[in-house]
Amino acid sequence: MKTARVAYKGRIYEAVEKDGKLQLNDHRLISMDEVVWLPPVIPRTIFALGLNYADHAQELDFNAPSEPLVFLKGPNTLIGHQGQTKRPKDVDFMHYECELVVVIGKVARNVTSEEAYQYVKGYTIANDYAIRDYLENYYRPNLRVKNRDTCTPIGPWLVDAEDIKDPMNLTLRTYVNGELTQEGSTSQMIFSIPFLIEYLSSFMTLSPGDMILTGTPKGAVNTKIGDEVITEIEGIGRLLSTIVEDDG
Repeated sequence: MKTARVAYKGRIYEAVEKDGKLQLNDHRLISMDEVVWLPPVIPRTIFALGLNYADHAQELDFNAPSEPLVFLKGPNTLIGHQGQTKRPKDVDFMHYECELVVVIGKVARNVTSEEAYQYVKGYTIANDYAIRDYLENYYRPNLRVKNRDTCTPIGPWLVDAEDIKDPMNLTLRTYVNGELTQEGSTSQMIFSIPFLIEYLSSFMTLSPGDMILTGTPKGAVNTKIGDEVITEIEGIGRLLSTIVEDDG
């Protein structure tokens, strides 16, 4: 099942897809164009992986990591499907990153990789925009790069884990203004989903609503104001965002 969170006529609803429309949790059936899409999950801790695809690390002139390069993101960064992402005026290189998101469904501590999928509630899509101009130094590599407001569109759907037979073999694609610019497969991850759950839960407790953004493959290119960017993952959906000027 695919579920969403939407705003409709001043209220927030959970919704499911039905016959090409949205069925709200009060059973009304409405057009998808009538709502404001929200992040499909109210987040707790948001983990993100850097350089989890060797070909992406290579295109950025980094070495592939020998253990997971994990950083945290603030909930301020999230926006829903069809949202607007602000690009600062003073930057030269801001690129998209199509990523599979793992949503944790129950408390996990010291989970083995063999048990890991039992703790997954479902999957969604993130476009984890990166602003390379803000890359600072070894000690603070991703704080400004990855935590600006509106720079992580996510959704539109949370897809139940049991509906994704093999999350480690899904095709990822990104289109900018309709042109295919990025294509890869989750099979290319350096650290797999089971490995990441085992790794994180070995030293901290994971809770329902925690999310793991699992990294992006090769093909991230610069974006400009006015670009419409679609990130899609096989079996999960298509996520649209538009780049606008940050005049704040």
